[in-house]
Amino acid sequence: APNTVSAILEYRKKYQRGAEVLQELLRQDGILVSLSSVKRTLRRNELTYPSKWKRWHRYPPRPAPESPGILVEIDTVHIGAPTERLYLYTLLDVCSRWAYAIPSLRISTHRSLSFVDETRMTAPFTFHTLQSDHGSEFSKWFTKRILERGLSHRHSRIRTPNDNAHLERFNRTIQDECINRLPRNFHIWKKELPEYLAWYNEKRPHLGLGLKTPIQKIAEVITSY
Repeated sequence: APNTVSAILEYRKKYQRGAEVLQELLRQDGILVSLSSVKRTLRRNELTYPSKWKRWHRYPPRPAPESPGILVEIDTVHIGAPTERLYLYTLLDVCSRWAYAIPSLRISTHRSLSFVDETRMTAPFTFHTLQSDHGSEFSKWFTKRILERGLSHRHSRIRTPNDNAHLERFNRTIQDECINRLPRNFHIWKKELPEYLAWYNEKRPHLGLGLKTPIQKIAEVITSY
């Protein structure tokens, strides 16, 4: 069933364990699924070892975010139990804290790429380097498509939570200030999020920016060049 598949993939992303352990973790949370189903789901999603899509990542130097677009963090947020889950794709520019987000009924490498393309058309600056975690939605296929677009893609370092700290903070903020105040409904989120993001980027003062807004920070940096 689709909900069971989503649960298996989520637990794999969260715990990074094999099929036997995932089956037991799912059982402890009241989700009963056979071991063969867990293994089949991992195999179909290229999450078995070794996988041509999930090789050990190299970590090029983290670029200094001296101007907008130099370092852009991207992530997915899973909201709700597996049976009623919705997702948020989120993105944040480290220099300016300019952010973008869309709701999604599912996550995948193709959906991730579509989100990046949409955000690039919306952002008031050019992207250079994207940084993500090791989720399957940001796997080798995603990296190849990003490189074809003339961008760089790096993964956050294992056991280095501060690598994506700015976006993690935004993920909490958008839930506290917007998502948690809305019904868990895809169409409502899709309607309300643009208004929140406009306020976040254009009106909301940020302590980390000296009480400037992201748009003000972008203008400031552009003027200084």
